[in-house]
Amino acid sequence: MIRTMSVIWQGFRLALGLALFASAASAQARDTPIRFQLDWRFEGPAALFTLPNARGWFRDEGLAVSIDAGDGSGGTIARVARGDYDMGFADLASLMAFWGTNPDLPGKPVAVMMVYNNTPSAVMALKKSGIKRPADLAGKTLGAPAFDAGRKTFPIFAKSNGIDPARIKWVSMAPGARESMLARGEVDAITGFYFTSLFDLNASGVKDEDIVVMPYSKFGVTLYGSAIIVSEAFLRQHPDQVKAFLRAFTRGVKAVVADPQAAVATLRDYDAGIDLARETKRLKLTLNGSVLSADARAEGFGEVDPARLTLMALQVKDAFGLTVRIPAERIFGTGLLPPASERKVFPK
Repeated sequence: MIRTMSVIWQGFRLALGLALFASAASAQARDTPIRFQLDWRFEGPAALFTLPNARGWFRDEGLAVSIDAGDGSGGTIARVARGDYDMGFADLASLMAFWGTNPDLPGKPVAVMMVYNNTPSAVMALKKSGIKRPADLAGKTLGAPAFDAGRKTFPIFAKSNGIDPARIKWVSMAPGARESMLARGEVDAITGFYFTSLFDLNASGVKDEDIVVMPYSKFGVTLYGSAIIVSEAFLRQHPDQVKAFLRAFTRGVKAVVADPQAAVATLRDYDAGIDLARETKRLKLTLNGSVLSADARAEGFGEVDPARLTLMALQVKDAFGLTVRIPAERIFGTGLLPPASERKVFPK
């Protein structure tokens, strides 16, 4: 009798295990794959995406998210447009320029959540150059890669600060050479995202106290920064999955703000050589300067102000020398964000 009961129990456990395995496999099979590309390398700010992935929050929403490094917003936008990636993270000015230069291209990516409410673009110089304010840039040589967002939108910075762009000489270089050229004095100043160039200057032996940083957002430029983008085709086919992605991401932002160091630790799954202290500092700088800014508090995390977006489209059109109107009303997808009550990411 006891042996019979034991056999029955073992059979029950086997059946239960198979059922649970089948259930898990079935759930996994239902997960929607999302190919996501960053705008840049796996540095501190990328933890905004790697943390919710590491903690399984995308998976909780029925998503199987893969995250790849990028090589600039322009490349990410082009790859999402081609369908190489479903979603990505990219500079909004670059996205607007893509729309302006490809007006008839079907399936152009749209932004669905604003993350960097203020552009991280800045002009940086060394104090020994004598450059202290924007007016000092007149007649100087500036360096940046040809596709750099700060270089592309420099005419907006120049107009806001009374600088004649014709009095600026530009030198182009590969992204990895920009800061070292400034450190060696081969250019007078550079443009770039402040949280990237600042640390790269440190790596070239330049101390923080020897650097002049002029963030565009502090000098009259109200451009938005980087946003989560999605291909129109993917959004049309999977609107609920895009909403689910944004829910999990928002949950992740709260956790990143609460513990930046733990967030940066998740980057080690993508780059084992991450310098935890340096990238935590970079992440905090990004959060304070672009994500948790006063403008973001006023507008609401993830949101955009229609009037500000329209003005930006006009400014980008002029700065990039485009001949067609950029339809600001179509570039940012609405009705996809989590409720405002779930987007309270700002610390008290």
